[in-house]
Amino acid sequence: MVTIRLMKAEDYDSIYEIWSSTTGMALRNYDDSREGIEKFLKKNPISNFIAEVDGHMAGVILCGIDGRRGYLYHASVREEYRNKGIGTELTNRVLSVLKQEGIRKAGLLVKKDNQIGNEFWIAKGWDKREELLYYSLNL
Repeated sequence: MVTIRLMKAEDYDSIYEIWSSTTGMALRNYDDSREGIEKFLKKNPISNFIAEVDGHMAGVILCGIDGRRGYLYHASVREEYRNKGIGTELTNRVLSVLKQEGIRKAGLLVKKDNQIGNEFWIAKGWDKREELLYYSLNL
């Protein structure tokens, strides 16, 4: 049985283990550090979830809300739990929170070479935006 619950800072070690074992996951030194995730959870306390199966962490999803949009990050399900609807359940929980908060649009980034991730989001009906370029600046 799958249980979806809010993420807690104490979940960090298990979360990071899932992320670091997920092919195609891009992790950053500060943003994905314990301190970075604790800061993210404080700013977004209602939109980050863990999936557990029989008490074992099976998946995770982060979502930040800026008041206009929701942005999904680091959605991942352990390989042995994939194709069982867990990623869909995590995503649906996040989208439900966004709707409750009056957010009408969500976005996410997936590396081009992350075939599994790209296939998942396309299969779930997300639109691939070809006309946009993404820019970043390290501060």
